[in-house]
Amino acid sequence: MATPMSSDSRKGEIFDLLSNQRRRYTIHYCKRENEPVTIGDLAEHVAAWELDKEVTELTSAERKRVYTSLQQTHLPTLERADVIEFDDRTIELTDEAADLEIYLDIVPSGSIPWAMYYLGLTAIGAVVVSGLWLGAIPTETVSELFWGTLVFSVFGVSAVVHAFQARKQQLGRMERPP
Repeated sequence: MATPMSSDSRKGEIFDLLSNQRRRYTIHYCKRENEPVTIGDLAEHVAAWELDKEVTELTSAERKRVYTSLQQTHLPTLERADVIEFDDRTIELTDEAADLEIYLDIVPSGSIPWAMYYLGLTAIGAVVVSGLWLGAIPTETVSELFWGTLVFSVFGVSAVVHAFQARKQQLGRMERPP
């Protein structure tokens, strides 16, 4: 059971936990299965993801290397942090594991973080509104209401896409971990 600690200390511990790919894969697999899992099944899937292979293509040495690492290092670390319950054979997520999502803002390669996207939209919206106030954008052909609706709609559609992608990128939601 984790010992009580300050909020900053807990955040540091969580970032340390999530800094390791095998621990993230462990959390992903357990969330995806949504029930206690065996260490053997977990090791197979983690090895397959790490080696970009199918489970059936793994050698016993590849399985054993991951199994040993999980059993001796990663599962005890996750258990000490109160993220899993581990009884030497099965692994089950605790309620604490649900709190980890806020620390995982996954940004796929080739894309920009959503915070930067919204900052850019805000800048464009500010230019449009300033242009309307200063009379730099003509309102004879297109009304101010149109411009306001356009800016509002772009933010609304962006928020819907953001919510959908964020939900899809959560650990345990996809077949392969993000």
